[in-house]
Amino acid sequence: MSGPRRWLTLDGSARRLDGGRVLLGGSPLRLFRLTEAGARLVDQIEAGEAVASNPLVDRLLESGVVHPAVLSHRIFDDSAGLSHRIFDDSAGEGPTSSQVSVVMPVFGTGEGLGERIRRLGDVAEVVVVDDHSPVPLAAPEGARLIRHEANRGPGPARQTGLGAISTPLVAFVDDDVELPDSWLAPLLAHLADPAVVAVAPRIAGAPGPGRLARYDAAHGALDLGTAPAPVRARSRVAYVPTAVLVARAEAVRAVGGFDPALRTGEDVDLIWRLTEAGGRIRYEPAVVVHHRPRETLSAWLHQRAGYGRSAAPLARRHPGALTPVAVSSWSAAAWAIGALGAPAAGVAVALGSALALPRKLRGSLRHPVAESLRLAGRGHLFAGRQLANAVTRTWWPLAIVAAVTSRRARRAVAMAALLPPFLDWLKQRPPLDPASYVGLRLLDDLAYGAGVWRGMLAERTVAPIVPDLTSWPGRGTYETRASRPPAAATGRTAPTAAADDS
Repeated sequence: MSGPRRWLTLDGSARRLDGGRVLLGGSPLRLFRLTEAGARLVDQIEAGEAVASNPLVDRLLESGVVHPAVLSHRIFDDSAGLSHRIFDDSAGEGPTSSQVSVVMPVFGTGEGLGERIRRLGDVAEVVVVDDHSPVPLAAPEGARLIRHEANRGPGPARQTGLGAISTPLVAFVDDDVELPDSWLAPLLAHLADPAVVAVAPRIAGAPGPGRLARYDAAHGALDLGTAPAPVRARSRVAYVPTAVLVARAEAVRAVGGFDPALRTGEDVDLIWRLTEAGGRIRYEPAVVVHHRPRETLSAWLHQRAGYGRSAAPLARRHPGALTPVAVSSWSAAAWAIGALGAPAAGVAVALGSALALPRKLRGSLRHPVAESLRLAGRGHLFAGRQLANAVTRTWWPLAIVAAVTSRRARRAVAMAALLPPFLDWLKQRPPLDPASYVGLRLLDDLAYGAGVWRGMLAERTVAPIVPDLTSWPGRGTYETRASRPPAAATGRTAPTAAADDS
């Protein structure tokens, strides 16, 4: 039995093979063998037509091969202003801004708070929680003020606000973000799907004249990119920050809300508990919210180190959800051999694993060799990038020891430290000279890594620095029956896939 019709769009990773009867894409990578009816459905999605909700659509959405198409010709105007919808027969049935209460935690002077409240738009209520600012905030116009008698952190402040509202939906909005016009309607459109419990916009660095602002605009710590995605651990978008998050209030309450023991990482913890409870969360980068960076270098570094300190407590609360590297052991071996001074041997290992892959695709593709070589090549390149990032981000204390004792290690560490950020600069061409960009990127990673190691000492765990090396291309990497668990259940970000008859 099919459900309401909805508009969808293919993910940027999606590719159709074998005359359109095979669909490959998503995160982790998933391979769908399509029936004739399934191929017609994907044809409709590509053509921009609404399709009936059914189990195949549900699996495609869950795997990230397709996404709800919120912004397109399906925008329409009504008496409340700009609205969006993802279903073609449920206009008026989705949530509206009158069902949303905004919770805004504040610590500081509250400068500009009135203007930020006005930009929230026509919502049911705004609750400002003053987390014991040094000078108590005055009650802002258009909002209800609650003051903590002691500073407890952003998570407990949001929790206080959540307990004070009665609407079915809550929007957590930090006081240091700049909202665009009509920010809420595209996010509410996702909540027309009853399976979705929360949705978040893209949080980009606010443009500014200083070097830190220009760096953050190009490589913001909370910026998760321009591609929409389902949110779950060990996928392309593993979490979303609660700097701006619209959620079903009861779903948040059902999992206990924000953990008061976490001063940082409380948003990641909440998101993972929501997904572990079976809720779906969407990342919608069509809505771009700007986050103001710290004004001084010391404050900026302190913020980055704080993010890193959350890794250890998160790893304890969510075993297996957090790892610095999740790649094929073949890829790791190839790069390690090359870094140790034997690039030819490393290439041989990479080619050997690529040549072992076609047998895994046999039965799923008519011509598996070319596609397996493409998958293997992309997988090895992706693994190299992950390993290089880990060297400067979480493994740098170990990398420094290796560099001091080995000339080959020094060369490898230097390449890992300089090449990825320089390639990012070439790709983005931000309004920042390459030396400044690379230097700030290194400081960013080093500060985060210092926080990781400090958190590990406090929690007495090494989980945040332990790599996850998969057995790809080992037995069972490519599933061949729809009854098998989906690839997402394996929690891998390596280029593995599951075949699914649909």
